[in-house]
Amino acid sequence: MATEGLIYPLTTPALGTALEIQPGVLWIRMPLPFRLDHVNLWAIRDRDGWTVVDTGVWTKEAMATWEHLFDNMLGGLPITRVICTHRHADHAGLAGWLTERFGCELWMPNTEYHACNASRLQGREAPASELEFYRRAGWNDSALEHFRNNYGGITSLVHPLPDSFRRISDADVIAIGEHHWEVIVGQGHTSEHACLYCAELGLFISGDQVLPLISSNVSVLARDPEGNPLGEWMTSMLRIRDKVSDSVLVLPSHNECFVGLHARINDLVDTQQQLLGKLQDQLHESHRSVDIFECLFGRPIGMGDGIVLSLATGESRANLNCLIAEGRVEMERDADGVEWYRARTRDYARV
Repeated sequence: MATEGLIYPLTTPALGTALEIQPGVLWIRMPLPFRLDHVNLWAIRDRDGWTVVDTGVWTKEAMATWEHLFDNMLGGLPITRVICTHRHADHAGLAGWLTERFGCELWMPNTEYHACNASRLQGREAPASELEFYRRAGWNDSALEHFRNNYGGITSLVHPLPDSFRRISDADVIAIGEHHWEVIVGQGHTSEHACLYCAELGLFISGDQVLPLISSNVSVLARDPEGNPLGEWMTSMLRIRDKVSDSVLVLPSHNECFVGLHARINDLVDTQQQLLGKLQDQLHESHRSVDIFECLFGRPIGMGDGIVLSLATGESRANLNCLIAEGRVEMERDADGVEWYRARTRDYARV
């Protein structure tokens, strides 16, 4: 979903290359082995080398790209610090490799470090709790079997993390070279997603929290089935809007750098509120999580759609949990434990 009026002032670097967007600030376009074929990384000139923000996944292609960058774009200077915005493989997958290679520290939110480590170290067998989560959502036996047989594949894209790290938290100020970057934590996409704001340079590293052309995945996970990450996401998006200047150049993890932060946040939150209303209207009859994909995504998603089915189920549950938290929807389990959702009587004011 694009937002009208955004400005894209820069030429996008080719995959595997970098572009200097301000003196001492590099935009690196790292290839990914997915349908979304890139992640944007950032190298910021520090006193004795470079601070890198996010890393890419642990693949031979990504490591070869880094080797090329070391020789051709970083001037032979070392990486002196690695900052990871959050735990996902495209952001933290090579954090361990880079810190090991250069003997530098990993800086990362506490929750994100431990969640990344836990997911990488967990056994390859799908937990019964996750299978039950998806069964209650309405998955059939073939979808559950596919999930069981392919469980944990993404963890192979994360190099072992260092045994210690430097914790970063909301409102921390990090000195990088001659400038200061404030940590602004967002929620929803993950529990403690770190964005970085440099008012002096007019730059805002938004990670996956704010993207210009797509919305970040906001999902309920099996380990926190009653959570309300969508409510947290909307609250933190408005907090970012109120804290960060609208004139910044936004440096997102995907798509292109842009100007128009406030318009983008307003559009994302307003569209989400409208979608919640549309979903509530559909729930005048009972539906399962898997029955509302077309309402949410504008297309059907089937039991044979693998990882897309997993992501869609997490997002549908996030929307349903948000409506439950607002008192607009209720859930009941049938005799088989499958969860059905229905709108409550309309004696409330629309949020």
